[in-house]
Amino acid sequence: MNPEKPLWLVIAPVLFLILWSGGYAVAKFGLQFAEPLTLLVLRYLFVVLFMAILFVVLKPPLPKNRSDWFHLAVVGLLIQAVYFGMCYLAFRAGVAAATVALLMSLQPILVGIMAPGWTGESVGWRRWAGLSLGLLGTAVVIITRSQIEAPTLIGFFFAALALIGITGGTLWEKKFGLSHHPVVANLVGFSTALVCILPFMFFLETMQVNWTWEFSAALAYLVIGNSVIAMGLLLAMIRAGDVSSVSALFFLVPPLAALVAWALLGEIMPTFAWFGMAIAAAGVYLATRRNPA
Repeated sequence: MNPEKPLWLVIAPVLFLILWSGGYAVAKFGLQFAEPLTLLVLRYLFVVLFMAILFVVLKPPLPKNRSDWFHLAVVGLLIQAVYFGMCYLAFRAGVAAATVALLMSLQPILVGIMAPGWTGESVGWRRWAGLSLGLLGTAVVIITRSQIEAPTLIGFFFAALALIGITGGTLWEKKFGLSHHPVVANLVGFSTALVCILPFMFFLETMQVNWTWEFSAALAYLVIGNSVIAMGLLLAMIRAGDVSSVSALFFLVPPLAALVAWALLGEIMPTFAWFGMAIAAAGVYLATRRNPA
């Protein structure tokens, strides 16, 4: 461990992954009470309100030029609107929470493979081998799960778009992201996503919500746990150059998400599907672990 590494950067990856893993099942749980885009709009309204209050209190510095504003907006669009929006639509289309989490765990591998044309980094055989194992393990899980719950093509299409969104957002942040105050970065990002999602919600959904304490609890988790804490940690770690710490533990997200989905939603993961998760986890670990010194 680097002795100069701040304590928060040591704790951040683990805390991020716990909150991130639980978010898949909690979001799908919340969709029992509201439509996908309606839930997302409610989530972002509360986040923007929270960030606006923090902005007034803390008075953080604003971006200095238009390009900085633009880059913050693009990251917000890709991660908050495309990634989360498509995940919610995939859940609504019947894709299991653990399956979506497993597909999204391939993100650090894709970032590593696409990075050469984006940041000038090199790609070794481990990343390609890791991607192959990740895809094989994912296929095993999907095929095994189909014996319990038939998958939908449109659901996997939405999941693929979500994966493109978070991969693109990470690459964009990695290349253009600057050390903006997290309150400003989140306020711009979530506001951008909210503005982009609102028209689709008005035209495509009824906007009816069943306000129960269960839904309120799920919404609170998504707002505070996922949007405020987890996303703040993610952006902070990327800007601190420690995104590898997140990637190195990303293989734990699918099994953690599967356990939460089993407890919260009753989603059963067949025994052989756990074997597929182990294959995918090995692939993600192989592709993202650091080279020995």
